[in-house]
Amino acid sequence: MLDSQIKMSTSPYQQLYDLIVDENHQLRKLHDIIDYSFVHEELRHTYSENMGRKAVEPIVLFKYLMLKVIYELSDVDVVKRSKTDLAFKFFLDMAPEEEVIDPSLLTKFRKLRLKDEKLLNQLLARTIILAKEKDLLKNHTLIVDSTHTKSRYNKKSARTILLEQAKKVRRQLYEIDENLRDKLPTKPTNSGVLEDTIAYCEKLVEFVEKKDEFQYAQKLMEQKNLLKEFTLDHNEALKESYDEDARVGHKSYDESFFGYKTHIGMTPERIIAVAHVTSGEKNDGKQLKDLIRISEENGYGVDEIIGDAAYSERENIEYAKENDIILISKLNRAVTHSNKKSKIGFEFNKDANTYQCPGGHLSIKKVNKRPRQNAVDGKGDVETYFFDIEKCRECSLKKGCYKDGANTKSHSISLKSNTHLEYMAFQETDFFKERAKERYKIEAKNSELKHSHGFEVASGSGLVGMRLQSAVTMFTVNLKRILKLLDEKEA
Repeated sequence: MLDSQIKMSTSPYQQLYDLIVDENHQLRKLHDIIDYSFVHEELRHTYSENMGRKAVEPIVLFKYLMLKVIYELSDVDVVKRSKTDLAFKFFLDMAPEEEVIDPSLLTKFRKLRLKDEKLLNQLLARTIILAKEKDLLKNHTLIVDSTHTKSRYNKKSARTILLEQAKKVRRQLYEIDENLRDKLPTKPTNSGVLEDTIAYCEKLVEFVEKKDEFQYAQKLMEQKNLLKEFTLDHNEALKESYDEDARVGHKSYDESFFGYKTHIGMTPERIIAVAHVTSGEKNDGKQLKDLIRISEENGYGVDEIIGDAAYSERENIEYAKENDIILISKLNRAVTHSNKKSKIGFEFNKDANTYQCPGGHLSIKKVNKRPRQNAVDGKGDVETYFFDIEKCRECSLKKGCYKDGANTKSHSISLKSNTHLEYMAFQETDFFKERAKERYKIEAKNSELKHSHGFEVASGSGLVGMRLQSAVTMFTVNLKRILKLLDEKEA
């Protein structure tokens, strides 16, 4: 049951916050910069207003998730810290003497209340409104790129994941006392039985929790809490061999990853205006129309796009021209053809600089030859890409793509030049070259997301989990950026 109205704290100890959490504290600024009541309104439909036990205010739970992003803490540790850290309690709108929640509520909140796939861009739209109110957005340029996030399970067995985390716990214990080696629970054999591994991890957690002297070893407790969270919070996901929604994507021809892509559109002021989460194999350029559409729905109109060569395919150039949008994306000769005739999803992978089949496999050889007839819009070569026939024979998607018994599998495309002559001339202008220099900003933003806010690895499993992680992370990152821009404006 959810109260129809938000209750405000009336504690006699409220003045403690004025003494301890000064006006320049990051959490005070994040608390004051935006009215979080929209969270209550957006999630009200997921609660009953007259049935069940009284629910914890969703604003508080959402803010807990923000604190997890800012300080990279587990559910258990963020709740534990909020019990003694007055800055945390101030941000959470709790009274100084108020009891904290049970960490299990955060798990339920994520799984039951935050499933809406529109949440990510609803939150980004709120930050765009705020940035406009503060007069921080000066134009309508959208800088686009994608950033990859590895699956939490990374195609490893559940047993491997648990043992790796258990090893981190043991290392922390050895740093405290080398003599503990003989006292710890016995490691499971190499039988590969998951139940044995789970039982071992539970015993290891219990060993740490029973020793009072360990409770003040912060690094040990954090690793122990993560191990406990792995075995409890994600027990269903661990029973699978890997994340079913994750896919193999390519950062280069020789380097791949297993996970997801978040396609991002950012303003020149480094505020994320739009984001779209897909599995890892998806082509960047194919997401451009959706990024433009959703950005405009979020309140940020677009009249210029800046991106790398992945966005320069013919369809995007024509779309930008039809919609009076300036596209700053250097042509890649192999990307500039029309892919409409490809019925089964072969796409050019700009990172690997070759073609990728629907199963995520890259071609192993390319052959160029002159066509017998000129291309529709001018003379051009035909490029034929050949794939590893052994992979084709074993591929789960071979139906309609590979014919049993065939000795080769190839994909051919015509490179048409006349369609792009105008754009080729445009990309040689000083204007194009100068505007293209802005693209570095989104690479810096991607680095910030990964290295400062845990975006390198997914915190959960599945597209729903990845969208939630993106939503809370990018909302938090945007608010922090807006605070920085306001500080610079006042300086």
